[in-house]
Amino acid sequence: MRVLVIGGSGVVGRPTASALVQRGHQVATLSRSGSAGPAGTEALQGDLTTGAGLERALDGVDCVVDVANITTGSRAKAVRYFTDTTHRLGRLGEAAGVKHHLVLSIVGVDRVPLGYFAGKVAQEQTVAAGPLPWTILRATQFHEFVGQTMDQYKIGRLALVPNMSGQPVAAAEVGARLAEIVEAGPSGRVPDLAGPRLERLPDLARQLNRARDLHRTVIPLPVPGATGRAMRAGGQLPGPGAVLRGPTFGDWLATSPNPA
Repeated sequence: MRVLVIGGSGVVGRPTASALVQRGHQVATLSRSGSAGPAGTEALQGDLTTGAGLERALDGVDCVVDVANITTGSRAKAVRYFTDTTHRLGRLGEAAGVKHHLVLSIVGVDRVPLGYFAGKVAQEQTVAAGPLPWTILRATQFHEFVGQTMDQYKIGRLALVPNMSGQPVAAAEVGARLAEIVEAGPSGRVPDLAGPRLERLPDLARQLNRARDLHRTVIPLPVPGATGRAMRAGGQLPGPGAVLRGPTFGDWLATSPNPA
């Protein structure tokens, strides 16, 4: 089948597109820049927020996989972005004859009161109320999230890392799972996807720091308020019946190339 991966040049979009190609599908990736996706894919340029390029990109597509992202902590911006773009994809997808709208969401979006999570809740609600047959997969944070967090909250040689627990999973495993769901067809809300074991983010940051010789001092920061209480209560942990997939963070780190 022909599959369009929205955000196909990103952290999870690339392995998703690769997994689909390996399974014999015709795959196109869509990004604002039109940057090339993995080998064997067609790179398309389009903008979810304006709709530019979407009609052309959706022509002949059987399934849309939406792993697009926005960088914001604002609840209003996140809700507006995910609501508008998901509605637009549904409307244009229906006109193009798309048969399946698959959305990647995050474990805990309805339990942890973060602004970005509110946007993902809005996205789930919009796709479920939309015109296309749909699937929602919630995954835990990616292993790649550890390095992103260390870079985001860096002050000189200090890495300020939220003192939180989770069950992270490799982005490649998320991509593989999304490819499986594409083939399974519209399934509604499917079981959560998570990594193999519970981990603390500061511990993972220290592992990354040593493995890549970053020479940073990791400082765990308590997460305050309602967000911290929700996290301490297990708000980011996978639900019953979750699909658990390795590798562990340590195994992933040992085989991942150093981006530096």
